[in-house]
Amino acid sequence: MARPCRRDRGHPSFARRLLRAREGSTAVEFAFVALPFFMLLFAILEIGLILVLDALVETAVTDTGRLVRTGQAQMQAVTEEEMMEKFCAQMSVFSGDCSSRAFMDVRVVNGFSNPLDETDPMFTGVFNSGLTEFQPGKPGDRIMVRVWYEHPIVTPFLAQALSRSGAGKVMLTTTMAFQNEPYQ
Repeated sequence: MARPCRRDRGHPSFARRLLRAREGSTAVEFAFVALPFFMLLFAILEIGLILVLDALVETAVTDTGRLVRTGQAQMQAVTEEEMMEKFCAQMSVFSGDCSSRAFMDVRVVNGFSNPLDETDPMFTGVFNSGLTEFQPGKPGDRIMVRVWYEHPIVTPFLAQALSRSGAGKVMLTTTMAFQNEPYQ
């Protein structure tokens, strides 16, 4: 005859022991917090990188635009490719793939109040790289130099917040407007 199964009151069940155990609670709590913590940390680092890159693009546009404003680009008959090389040379550690990520538009504008027309790369509100021009102008012309720099974003939620193209990239834009000096 089989005896009825009785619980041994001296030894709690596995489930009760698991609920009372505290040895691994710190590891479990860290596992819950680690993913959001590291994603936030990487997002902060990536935003810092984008801000440094934006400052580099702005400085490079200023230095490259100075060549047009002072007439050096016109006097030396600098081509669009040479101008892009001069821009990329200013990009420091980002100069390696600068030529594939940067788009430069140098054009004569009639006035600064409404410089956009149908031939403008941003006329439709979406960047069109096929409409960029290189017209450094003559002495006294009003010039607008713009550079768009496409940078990939690695952090997932940051890509959703910053990328308007949906491709996980952010488009940094810098514009410089001036009147050419009388260099002749």
